[in-house]
Amino acid sequence: MGRHSSQQGQVLVLGLVLTAVLGLAWLRYFSTGQVTAAKARMVHGLDAAAYSGALIQARTLNFLAYLNRAQLAHQLAMAHLLTLGSWAHYGGTQARRLAQGNPPAHLVGMLFGASQGRAYLAASAAAGLDLQAGAAGGAGQAFAAHESFIHDHARDVADALWRGLPQARMAAMRQVLSAHYPDRPAQALRPVVSGDTWPSLLQQRPADASLAALVRDLADLYPFLAPRDRTARNTWVVDARCPGMRHELRRRGSTALDATGRWQAGDTQSFHAVRSNRWIGCYYREYAMGWAWMPAQPGQAIGADHADDAPGDFSEQDFWRWVRASTQWDLVGGRANPLANSYAMRDRQSWPSRGLAAYLDVAPGRDDAGTAGFTVDLSLQDEAGRTVHARSAAQTRFSRPAPRLDGLDERANLFHPYWQARLAPPLLSLPGDRPGD
Repeated sequence: MGRHSSQQGQVLVLGLVLTAVLGLAWLRYFSTGQVTAAKARMVHGLDAAAYSGALIQARTLNFLAYLNRAQLAHQLAMAHLLTLGSWAHYGGTQARRLAQGNPPAHLVGMLFGASQGRAYLAASAAAGLDLQAGAAGGAGQAFAAHESFIHDHARDVADALWRGLPQARMAAMRQVLSAHYPDRPAQALRPVVSGDTWPSLLQQRPADASLAALVRDLADLYPFLAPRDRTARNTWVVDARCPGMRHELRRRGSTALDATGRWQAGDTQSFHAVRSNRWIGCYYREYAMGWAWMPAQPGQAIGADHADDAPGDFSEQDFWRWVRASTQWDLVGGRANPLANSYAMRDRQSWPSRGLAAYLDVAPGRDDAGTAGFTVDLSLQDEAGRTVHARSAAQTRFSRPAPRLDGLDERANLFHPYWQARLAPPLLSLPGDRPGD
């Protein structure tokens, strides 16, 4: 009885010890839960911020792609305007020839058909346009406006977007974090970016052969810029000594991007009448009907047979004698309009141009040329004063929305707006993190 009484209360001691241990474990679990909840909240917010930063990158790259495409469109607009200027100049000179009757419209219609005659007569509506084809005219001013956009405005916009991206990206991430933590002051939310590959993603490239080839390929899609070469032949035998030769009406014209990246355009038309004499036999006597030459640079040669001192008329010297004495023209087998070319060179109009402009594109030689990634870290103190860390990473990558029709792969570039944002594994682990955490 006494022994049993002496052992009463020992279970209470063990219970109190167990209660204390359970209390400590609960406190530890509660503290861990708080840290885990704070960490989870931070990770979610930082992932959203990182994705937003990558989205800003994607939008910037896509905008730059559209800007590059806009520059191509402006180049094509300049080609159309220069062609229009050449046509206006050509129409004005043809109107002068029509008024002089050299050759007469009824002769053109009789030899080459009513449609050719009507077309020649229609040139009367273009009288004076050759005097308005200079750089100060309406088309010339529009040409200069496109030129200024390409070389000045577009360049400044692209440069501002490229260099201002890190600041814009950080502003977006801080705004997202501020919305995620409305209970904290904005100045306390300071994400830190590391491993940023944006600075090395793009490169300012000078106008090169690849850009010129792209512009030429695009110009080939427009019939207005296509070669304007047509020849109408009369069916009558003119001279028994040369039964294969016929009177010809030769229309020649072209618009081209030269080796310096500048547009040039020219248009001519001539009536080539079959003539013969005992000294040289049969030959073509050219009557220039209209001409225009819009060179890429002042003083540039037309690139076809011409003479710098061609007379305005041949009242004092036979055409064939002057050709033999002053030129190397082929009066039998030639297919150009050398006399009209000579007048076009004499009356040329040049619109100033700086050629193709430098542009931004993806820098070559990178293993990850199709991505621009970064890692972002954030540290905050919870309610108990404990510092909680989180890390996230995101990428902007070049990815076509659908495969190419030709089945080929396409390298990342800044002419197609196919840049998309995504989260990515962080490049580095956080201090104190363990594998698998």
